[in-house]
Amino acid sequence: MTVTAIVLAAGQGSRFRAEAGADQDKLLAACTGLDGVTRAVIEQVLVNLPATLAERWVVTSPERLEVVRLAQAHGCKVLLLESAGMGDSIAAAVAASASADGWLVVLGDMPFIRSATIERLLADPGGITVPVHAGQYGHPVAFGRVCGPALMALTGDRGAKPLFAQAQVRSVQVDDPGVLWDVDVPQRLSFSVER
Repeated sequence: MTVTAIVLAAGQGSRFRAEAGADQDKLLAACTGLDGVTRAVIEQVLVNLPATLAERWVVTSPERLEVVRLAQAHGCKVLLLESAGMGDSIAAAVAASASADGWLVVLGDMPFIRSATIERLLADPGGITVPVHAGQYGHPVAFGRVCGPALMALTGDRGAKPLFAQAQVRSVQVDDPGVLWDVDVPQRLSFSVER
C-alpha cells in the first residue's frame, strides 16, 4: 500500500499575522518540537511524518520560497498553487498523485502530532480514518483510494469533512493532544498540554 502524504501549506495564516505582524508567516515561526529541537513549524510537521509514507507532497503558494526550500530538503514534492483554499489544495495534490492507494491529509500548522499516531492511521487506509482525542475529531485524516474522485472534486476553502457523510469513517482513539493542536496564533507555538 502506498499512501501519499499531502501537507497543506497554502493558507494565509491571517489570525497569526494579525497578532504577530503582517510579515510573519506562521509556517516559518520557530517552535520547539516533540524531540526538543527548535525548527520552523512546517519543518516540525515534516519531521513527524513517518518513513512509511512513500511519497510526500507539500502544497504551498509560489511566493513561499522558504517553505518550498524546507519541503525539498525533506524529500517532498512541491505543488505550487495560487489558491489558499483547502479544497483546491487537496484536489490538486490528489490529482497529482492519483496512482496512490490512499492519501494522508496533514495540516502544515500542526507541529505536535506524534509519528506513532500517524502510523496508526495508516494501518487500514480503506475509507476515511480519523484520530479522536478527548472526544474530538483531529488531524491528520487518512483517505483510501475509494475517496480519490471525491477528493479531486473538492473546491474553494471547504476541506474534506463533507466526505465523512459519504464514506465509512473509522475513528482511532489516540492519547495524543497534538492531533487537536494547531498554530493559529503565536501563543500556540508552545505545546503546553500535559503529555
